[in-house]
Amino acid sequence: QVQLQESGPGLVKPSQTLSLTCTVFGDSITTTSYAWSWIRQSPGKGLEWMGVIGYDASIYYSPSLKSRTAISRDTSKNQFSLQLSFVTPDDTAVYYCVRGHPWPFTTVPTYDYWGQGTQVTVSS
Repeated sequence: QVQLQESGPGLVKPSQTLSLTCTVFGDSITTTSYAWSWIRQSPGKGLEWMGVIGYDASIYYSPSLKSRTAISRDTSKNQFSLQLSFVTPDDTAVYYCVRGHPWPFTTVPTYDYWGQGTQVTVSS
């Protein structure tokens, strides 16, 4: 059974950097054909895809967030991470880490495993 678990601070001050880590259990983040995304949902809004790191370490970002987003991975810990810089209250959301396939996403991917989500609030 694949499980994903987000971790990180629940409160971040404006202009600071939000940092989250996703630990994956039951699968390797280097397994062929899979990719690992960050998706968020702000209050009253739909899901917003932020970016992805593939099993081959290739990385893509949402154009709207690209200038502030960095995704990385640590294969020794089977983790991947998100950093979002210069946050504002608009970045308040529940952040999810998600497994998708097939990678590369040349067609609409299937997101089959989600973390439970972690609430991040941006406030002074």
